[in-house]
Amino acid sequence: MTENDPYAPAPTAETDASAPSTELASVTRLAETLRGEIKKVVYGQDETIDQVLAAFLAGGHVLLEGKPGLGKTHMVLALASTFGGDFGRLQFTPDMMPSDITGFTLFDMKSQSFQTRRGPVFTNLLLADEINRAPAKTQAALLEVMQEQQVTIDGESLPVAPPFMCFATQNPIEQEGTYPLPEAQLDRFLMKVIIDYPTMEDELQVVSNVTAAAGGRGLDPRKVEQVCDSAVIIEAQRLTATVRVVPEVIDYALRLTRHTREAQGMSLGAGTRGAISLVQVAKAYAVIGGRDYVIPDDVQQASLPVFRHRVQITPEVAISGQNVDDLLKSALESIVAPRI
Repeated sequence: MTENDPYAPAPTAETDASAPSTELASVTRLAETLRGEIKKVVYGQDETIDQVLAAFLAGGHVLLEGKPGLGKTHMVLALASTFGGDFGRLQFTPDMMPSDITGFTLFDMKSQSFQTRRGPVFTNLLLADEINRAPAKTQAALLEVMQEQQVTIDGESLPVAPPFMCFATQNPIEQEGTYPLPEAQLDRFLMKVIIDYPTMEDELQVVSNVTAAAGGRGLDPRKVEQVCDSAVIIEAQRLTATVRVVPEVIDYALRLTRHTREAQGMSLGAGTRGAISLVQVAKAYAVIGGRDYVIPDDVQQASLPVFRHRVQITPEVAISGQNVDDLLKSALESIVAPRI
C-alpha cells in the first residue's frame, strides 16, 4: 500500500487496529486470484469482470445488461465456482408467482403439520434471468431479500445465509412483453454492468475453445478452481468496508451525486443511496488497486456503473441520440476532482 499519499488518512491507533494494510493486501491478492480464475472461461470482458468483483467485495447486487449469448450466466457460474458457493437460477416469465421465488408453506398430511418449502432465493449467488419479463408483483418479491437478506414466508422471517448476491439480467433490445423495473427496485442494485461484444481476437478464442468439446462445453465454468470458501468472502467484504476515505473524497462523491440531479438533460438524478453506493464501490476499487484508502480515480471509475440505472434523461435528449452514459460522462467531467 502506498505511503505518503495525500489521499491517505493519517494513521491512528484505531484505524491501524481495524484495517491493517497486511489484511487488506490479502483481499487484493484474493481479488487478483478470483479475476484470474474467471478469465479462464470468460474472454474479452476484463472491465466487466472488475466491475463484478467490485460489487462482490462491496456486498451489493448487480443488474447485468447485454445482448443474448455474451456470457452473463457463464460469468456468474464461474464466480460461484471460485468460492464453492451455492448457485440458484430463476428464469423470469410473465406467469411467474412470488412464491416461485421465495417459497411457500404446504400442509403435510403425513405429519399433520405445515412444512416450509424454501424457494431458489435461498442461495449464495442468485441469477434472476430476464427479470423484466415478470410482472411488478413478482419482481417485488426480491426487494426484501435484496435489502434485508431475509425472506418472509407466511409471516415467518427466514434469513438467507451470507454471502448473498443477486445478479439480474436484462435484454436491451427486446422490449415486447416486458415490465420495466420501477425506480425503487432499480435503486436496490449497487451497480448496472453493461456487457458488450468482445473484440475479434477474443471472440475467435471463445469460439475455438467452446467448440473444442462435445456439446459446446469447452469453457465449462464448473471447471474453475475453488480458491476460497464463503467465510473468506465474508471476511473480505468486512475488510473492504474498512477502507478509509478522507472527507475531501467523500465531498467529491457527494458533489458528483448531487450534480446528476441538476445537470441539463437529466429528468431524474441519483438519491442518497446512490452516493452511499458510489463510496462503497470506490472502496472496492481501492482494494482491487492495492490501496487501503480511496482516491478520486476510484470514485470516477465507479460513477458510471453506479449512476446509470439511477438517473433518467429527458425525452428531448433521448431523441437526439444521446444515451444515459453519454450524458453522465459529460456531466461528471464538469465536476473538478479534489487536489490535496
